[in-house]
Amino acid sequence: MTDFDASAAAEQVSWTALPGERFALGEGLRDVGGHLAMVDILSGRLLELSPELAGPPKALVELDVPLGAVAPLAGGGWIGAAGTGIALLSEGGELTWLARPEDGAPHRMRMNDGVADPSGRFWAGSMAYDTAEGVGALYRVDPDGSVHRVVGELTVPNGPAFTPDGELMYLADSAAGVIYRFPVDPRSGALGRRTEFARVRGGSPDGMTVDAQGYLWSAIWGAGEVRRYRPTGELDRVLATPARQPTSVCLAAGRLVVTSATVGLVEPGEADGAVLCTPVAVAGVPAAQARVGRR
Repeated sequence: MTDFDASAAAEQVSWTALPGERFALGEGLRDVGGHLAMVDILSGRLLELSPELAGPPKALVELDVPLGAVAPLAGGGWIGAAGTGIALLSEGGELTWLARPEDGAPHRMRMNDGVADPSGRFWAGSMAYDTAEGVGALYRVDPDGSVHRVVGELTVPNGPAFTPDGELMYLADSAAGVIYRFPVDPRSGALGRRTEFARVRGGSPDGMTVDAQGYLWSAIWGAGEVRRYRPTGELDRVLATPARQPTSVCLAAGRLVVTSATVGLVEPGEADGAVLCTPVAVAGVPAAQARVGRR
Protein backbone atom coordinates (compact mmCIF):
# COMPACT_ATOMS: atom_id res chain seq x y z
CA MET A 1 0.00 0.00 0.00
CA THR A 2 1.36 3.43 -0.97
CA ASP A 3 0.32 6.81 0.39
CA PHE A 4 -1.22 8.83 -2.42
CA ASP A 5 -1.36 12.64 -2.23
CA ALA A 6 -1.35 12.39 1.57
CA SER A 7 -0.27 16.00 2.04
CA ALA A 8 -3.12 17.29 -0.10
CA ALA A 9 -5.58 15.62 2.26
CA ALA A 10 -3.97 16.82 5.51
CA GLU A 11 -6.37 18.08 8.17
CA GLN A 12 -5.48 21.46 9.64
CA VAL A 13 -6.06 20.90 13.36
CA SER A 14 -5.29 23.17 16.32
CA TRP A 15 -2.13 22.25 18.25
CA THR A 16 -0.83 23.39 21.62
CA ALA A 17 2.93 23.46 22.12
CA LEU A 18 4.31 22.80 25.59
CA PRO A 19 6.37 25.72 26.89
CA GLY A 20 10.09 25.52 27.45
CA GLU A 21 12.85 23.65 25.65
CA ARG A 22 12.85 22.76 21.98
CA PHE A 23 14.46 19.34 21.68
CA ALA A 24 17.21 18.35 19.27
CA LEU A 25 15.80 14.83 18.92
CA GLY A 26 12.76 14.37 21.14
CA GLU A 27 11.40 10.84 20.75
CA GLY A 28 9.86 7.80 22.37
CA LEU A 29 6.59 9.12 23.86
CA ARG A 30 4.98 6.59 26.21
CA ASP A 31 1.89 6.62 28.44
CA VAL A 32 3.22 5.08 31.65
CA GLY A 33 0.49 4.70 34.23
CA GLY A 34 -1.17 7.93 33.19
CA HIS A 35 2.10 9.87 33.08
CA LEU A 36 3.76 10.66 29.75
CA ALA A 37 7.48 10.00 29.35
CA MET A 38 9.83 10.78 26.46
CA VAL A 39 13.53 10.90 25.62
CA ASP A 40 15.84 13.43 24.03
CA ILE A 41 18.06 10.92 22.26
CA LEU A 42 21.33 12.71 21.71
CA SER A 43 21.46 14.30 25.18
CA GLY A 44 20.74 10.94 26.84
CA ARG A 45 17.80 12.27 28.85
CA LEU A 46 14.63 10.58 30.04
CA LEU A 47 11.94 13.18 30.69
CA GLU A 48 8.45 13.31 32.15
CA LEU A 49 5.81 15.59 30.70
CA SER A 50 4.03 17.93 33.06
CA PRO A 51 0.60 17.06 34.45
CA GLU A 52 -2.17 18.16 32.10
CA LEU A 53 0.56 19.11 29.60
CA ALA A 54 0.65 22.58 31.12
CA GLY A 55 4.38 23.09 31.66
CA PRO A 56 7.77 22.03 30.33
CA PRO A 57 8.99 18.42 30.62
CA LYS A 58 11.33 17.68 33.52
CA ALA A 59 14.39 15.45 33.43
CA LEU A 60 14.15 12.17 35.35
CA VAL A 61 17.51 10.69 34.30
CA GLU A 62 20.47 11.98 32.30
CA LEU A 63 22.98 9.50 30.86
CA ASP A 64 26.40 10.01 29.30
CA VAL A 65 25.35 7.98 26.23
CA PRO A 66 22.47 8.52 23.79
CA LEU A 67 19.12 7.17 24.98
CA GLY A 68 16.96 5.93 22.09
CA ALA A 69 13.89 4.78 24.01
CA VAL A 70 12.71 3.24 27.27
CA ALA A 71 9.95 0.97 28.54
CA PRO A 72 8.80 0.70 32.15
CA LEU A 73 9.97 -2.36 34.03
CA ALA A 74 7.55 -4.42 36.06
CA GLY A 75 8.56 -3.74 39.65
CA GLY A 76 10.03 -0.31 38.93
CA GLY A 77 12.76 1.29 36.89
CA TRP A 78 13.21 1.12 33.15
CA ILE A 79 14.77 -0.84 30.35
CA GLY A 80 16.47 1.33 27.77
CA ALA A 81 17.96 1.25 24.30
CA ALA A 82 21.08 3.21 25.19
CA GLY A 83 24.48 3.79 23.66
CA THR A 84 25.41 0.68 21.68
CA GLY A 85 23.15 -1.72 23.54
CA ILE A 86 20.36 -2.41 25.98
CA ALA A 87 20.45 -1.85 29.73
CA LEU A 88 18.32 -1.89 32.84
CA LEU A 89 18.02 1.64 34.18
CA SER A 90 17.33 2.31 37.83
CA GLU A 91 15.21 5.24 38.93
CA GLY A 92 18.48 6.81 40.11
CA GLY A 93 20.03 6.51 36.67
CA GLU A 94 22.39 3.56 37.20
CA LEU A 95 22.86 1.32 34.15
CA THR A 96 23.09 -2.47 34.24
CA TRP A 97 24.02 -3.61 30.76
CA LEU A 98 22.31 -6.68 29.32
CA ALA A 99 24.28 -6.55 26.07
CA ARG A 100 26.08 -4.07 23.84
CA PRO A 101 25.77 -5.81 20.47
CA GLU A 102 26.87 -2.80 18.42
CA ASP A 103 30.23 -2.37 20.20
CA GLY A 104 33.05 -2.74 17.71
CA ALA A 105 30.81 -2.57 14.63
CA PRO A 106 32.46 -1.37 11.38
CA HIS A 107 30.28 1.77 11.51
CA ARG A 108 29.83 4.02 14.53
CA MET A 109 26.46 2.87 15.84
CA ARG A 110 23.81 3.84 18.36
CA MET A 111 20.51 2.43 19.51
CA ASN A 112 17.31 4.08 18.31
CA ASP A 113 13.62 3.47 19.01
CA GLY A 114 12.26 0.62 21.13
CA VAL A 115 9.20 -0.63 23.02
CA ALA A 116 7.92 -3.47 25.20
CA ASP A 117 5.38 -5.84 23.68
CA PRO A 118 2.21 -7.03 25.50
CA SER A 119 4.04 -10.23 26.54
CA GLY A 120 6.76 -8.25 28.33
CA ARG A 121 9.64 -8.57 25.86
CA PHE A 122 11.62 -5.48 24.86
CA TRP A 123 12.43 -4.72 21.23
CA ALA A 124 14.86 -2.03 20.01
CA GLY A 125 16.59 -1.04 16.80
CA SER A 126 20.10 0.15 16.01
CA MET A 127 21.45 2.46 13.32
CA ALA A 128 24.67 4.08 12.14
CA TYR A 129 25.31 7.71 13.03
CA ASP A 130 25.95 8.35 9.34
CA THR A 131 22.79 6.37 8.41
CA ALA A 132 24.84 3.89 6.37
CA GLU A 133 22.46 1.72 4.41
CA GLY A 134 21.53 -1.69 5.76
CA VAL A 135 23.84 -1.83 8.80
CA GLY A 136 21.10 -1.45 11.43
CA ALA A 137 19.18 -4.24 13.13
CA LEU A 138 16.25 -5.02 15.41
CA TYR A 139 16.95 -6.76 18.72
CA ARG A 140 14.63 -8.62 21.07
CA VAL A 141 15.17 -8.96 24.82
CA ASP A 142 13.57 -12.05 26.36
CA PRO A 143 12.39 -12.42 29.97
CA ASP A 144 15.69 -14.03 31.02
CA GLY A 145 17.57 -10.93 29.87
CA SER A 146 19.06 -12.55 26.77
CA VAL A 147 19.37 -10.29 23.72
CA HIS A 148 18.74 -11.61 20.20
CA ARG A 149 19.28 -10.03 16.78
CA VAL A 150 16.03 -10.78 14.95
CA VAL A 151 15.93 -8.51 11.87
CA GLY A 152 18.97 -7.28 9.96
CA GLU A 153 19.77 -5.10 6.96
CA LEU A 154 17.83 -2.09 8.26
CA THR A 155 18.99 1.51 7.93
CA VAL A 156 16.96 3.64 10.38
CA PRO A 157 14.57 1.33 12.26
CA ASN A 158 11.73 3.09 14.08
CA GLY A 159 8.96 1.70 16.20
CA PRO A 160 8.30 -1.12 16.62
CA ALA A 161 4.63 -0.94 17.55
CA PHE A 162 2.41 -3.87 18.54
CA THR A 163 -1.29 -4.54 18.27
CA PRO A 164 -2.98 -4.84 21.69
CA ASP A 165 -3.08 -8.65 21.44
CA GLY A 166 0.65 -8.77 20.66
CA GLU A 167 0.12 -10.83 17.52
CA LEU A 168 1.28 -8.22 14.99
CA MET A 169 4.35 -5.97 14.98
CA TYR A 170 4.86 -2.89 12.81
CA LEU A 171 8.41 -1.74 12.09
CA ALA A 172 9.42 1.28 10.01
CA ASP A 173 12.66 1.67 8.13
CA SER A 174 12.59 5.44 7.92
CA ALA A 175 15.37 5.75 5.36
CA ALA A 176 13.55 3.37 3.00
CA GLY A 177 10.17 5.06 3.53
CA VAL A 178 8.53 1.74 4.37
CA ILE A 179 6.45 0.38 7.25
CA TYR A 180 6.66 -3.40 7.54
CA ARG A 181 4.32 -5.78 9.35
CA PHE A 182 5.26 -9.10 10.99
CA PRO A 183 3.12 -11.75 12.66
CA VAL A 184 4.39 -12.51 16.16
CA ASP A 185 4.09 -15.61 18.30
CA PRO A 186 3.29 -14.07 21.71
CA ARG A 187 4.55 -17.19 23.51
CA SER A 188 8.02 -17.30 21.98
CA GLY A 189 8.49 -13.87 20.40
CA ALA A 190 9.28 -15.52 17.05
CA LEU A 191 8.51 -13.40 14.00
CA GLY A 192 6.69 -14.64 10.93
CA ARG A 193 7.12 -13.49 7.35
CA ARG A 194 7.69 -9.79 6.81
CA THR A 195 5.27 -7.98 4.50
CA GLU A 196 5.11 -4.38 3.33
CA PHE A 197 2.28 -2.59 5.14
CA ALA A 198 2.70 0.94 3.74
CA ARG A 199 5.15 2.80 1.53
CA VAL A 200 5.34 6.45 2.54
CA ARG A 201 5.78 9.30 0.08
CA GLY A 202 6.59 12.91 0.92
CA GLY A 203 8.36 12.11 4.19
CA SER A 204 9.78 9.31 6.34
CA PRO A 205 7.82 7.14 8.80
CA ASP A 206 9.19 7.66 12.30
CA GLY A 207 7.74 6.74 15.72
CA MET A 208 4.47 4.78 15.76
CA THR A 209 1.70 3.57 18.02
CA VAL A 210 -1.36 1.34 17.64
CA ASP A 211 -4.62 2.65 19.07
CA ALA A 212 -7.35 0.71 20.86
CA GLN A 213 -9.14 0.11 17.54
CA GLY A 214 -6.05 -1.49 15.99
CA TYR A 215 -5.21 1.45 13.71
CA LEU A 216 -1.57 2.49 13.30
CA TRP A 217 -0.44 6.09 13.84
CA SER A 218 2.93 7.25 12.49
CA ALA A 219 4.83 10.52 12.80
CA ILE A 220 6.04 11.47 9.31
CA TRP A 221 9.47 13.12 9.55
CA GLY A 222 10.05 15.83 6.98
CA ALA A 223 6.39 16.09 6.00
CA GLY A 224 5.11 17.80 9.15
CA GLU A 225 2.34 15.22 9.47
CA VAL A 226 0.89 12.40 11.52
CA ARG A 227 -0.79 9.67 9.46
CA ARG A 228 -3.30 7.09 10.69
CA TYR A 229 -3.60 3.78 8.83
CA ARG A 230 -6.39 1.24 8.85
CA PRO A 231 -5.37 -2.35 9.72
CA THR A 232 -5.65 -3.10 6.01
CA GLY A 233 -2.85 -0.61 5.27
CA GLU A 234 -5.10 2.06 3.75
CA LEU A 235 -4.53 5.65 4.79
CA ASP A 236 -7.31 6.80 7.13
CA ARG A 237 -6.35 10.31 8.31
CA VAL A 238 -3.56 12.83 7.81
CA LEU A 239 -3.04 15.54 10.43
CA ALA A 240 -0.75 18.46 9.61
CA THR A 241 1.63 19.49 12.41
CA PRO A 242 3.43 22.85 12.82
CA ALA A 243 6.72 20.99 13.37
CA ARG A 244 8.51 19.85 10.21
CA GLN A 245 10.09 16.81 11.86
CA PRO A 246 7.56 15.01 14.09
CA THR A 247 9.21 11.98 15.65
CA SER A 248 6.84 10.02 17.90
CA VAL A 249 3.15 9.83 18.76
CA CYS A 250 1.10 8.87 21.81
CA LEU A 251 -2.64 8.77 22.46
CA ALA A 252 -3.60 9.51 26.06
CA ALA A 253 -6.51 11.16 27.91
CA GLY A 254 -8.29 12.23 24.75
CA ARG A 255 -5.23 13.82 23.18
CA LEU A 256 -2.73 13.06 20.47
CA VAL A 257 0.72 14.04 21.74
CA VAL A 258 3.66 14.39 19.35
CA THR A 259 7.38 14.97 19.87
CA SER A 260 9.56 16.66 17.26
CA ALA A 261 13.17 17.51 16.47
CA THR A 262 15.34 20.44 15.44
CA VAL A 263 18.39 18.38 14.42
CA GLY A 264 19.40 19.12 10.83
CA LEU A 265 17.27 22.26 10.53
CA VAL A 266 19.28 25.36 9.65
CA GLU A 267 16.55 27.74 10.84
CA PRO A 268 14.12 25.93 13.18
CA GLY A 269 10.67 27.42 13.43
CA GLU A 270 8.84 28.19 16.65
CA ALA A 271 7.22 24.75 16.85
CA ASP A 272 10.20 22.69 15.66
CA GLY A 273 11.51 20.56 18.53
CA ALA A 274 8.38 21.19 20.59
CA VAL A 275 6.07 18.68 22.25
CA LEU A 276 2.66 19.23 20.65
CA CYS A 277 -0.83 18.07 21.57
CA THR A 278 -4.31 18.22 20.05
CA PRO A 279 -7.66 16.72 21.11
CA VAL A 280 -8.71 13.46 19.42
CA ALA A 281 -11.67 11.15 19.95
CA VAL A 282 -9.53 8.01 19.79
CA ALA A 283 -8.33 5.94 22.73
CA GLY A 284 -4.74 4.82 23.01
CA VAL A 285 -3.16 1.84 24.75
CA PRO A 286 -0.85 2.47 27.74
CA ALA A 287 2.76 1.38 27.41
CA ALA A 288 3.34 -2.30 28.14
CA GLN A 289 5.69 -3.17 30.97
CA ALA A 290 8.85 -5.11 30.20
CA ARG A 291 9.18 -8.22 32.34
CA VAL A 292 12.90 -8.70 31.90
CA GLY A 293 15.54 -9.73 34.42
CA ARG A 294 19.24 -10.42 34.41
CA ARG A 295 20.68 -13.67 33.18
